[in-house]
Amino acid sequence: MKKVAIVTGGTSGIGEATAQELARRGWQVAAMARGKAHAEIFTVKGDVAQDADCRRAVKQVLDKWGRIDALVNNAGTTKMVPHPDLEGLTAEDFERIYRLNVVGPFQMVRACAAALKSAQGAIVNVSSVASLLGTGSSVAYAASKAALDTMTFSLARALGPEVRVNIVAPGHVNTPWQINAHGEKGAEELAQRFASIAPLKSACEAEDVADAIVWLIEGARRVTGERLYVDAGVHIASSR
Repeated sequence: MKKVAIVTGGTSGIGEATAQELARRGWQVAAMARGKAHAEIFTVKGDVAQDADCRRAVKQVLDKWGRIDALVNNAGTTKMVPHPDLEGLTAEDFERIYRLNVVGPFQMVRACAAALKSAQGAIVNVSSVASLLGTGSSVAYAASKAALDTMTFSLARALGPEVRVNIVAPGHVNTPWQINAHGEKGAEELAQRFASIAPLKSACEAEDVADAIVWLIEGARRVTGERLYVDAGVHIASSR
């Protein structure tokens, strides 16, 4: 019987690359997304910020395939605000960002927990190097990813030994999200700035992050509570 994975935010960028890589390896994959469905991937519509959507999506997957072996919490959001602009963020901004970036993954884990325990499964939460460096698109975004990391460590203890829970923390990744946020030229300039300080002198592609996620699901059988950076080494760059 084929193994089953749910990937939130699974119809574009890192989520799509992860869903496609798992499918290539023989997994049944359900992509959960708020927007459009993907022609090649079974898509469950829903918003991870809404607990009812999380529970409904998980039930739909269980009804279809009868098991869940992996959960990838990739869906996330932000607001572009320069860090010195303290007036650029409101309490409502923080609440919205935390709702999707922290509460949403928790709700998905809770909805999947029984099935994942039964399958001796794995969870990967997609964070960001911003959680360590306090960088990224806004103070609220960096703080939300740090909260996600801490929650991951708690869940790794709480769900063991049946379920492994780990983090992938990307740096700059060349995805359509970057172009939508910064424009094509802006995204290219941002990637170049990132590469200029990275020890590997490059930005990352969605497939680089997907490879790390899949390794944590399939290959890292004795790894839990770990944070794996996929950032071309930016987290150790002395110029940061």
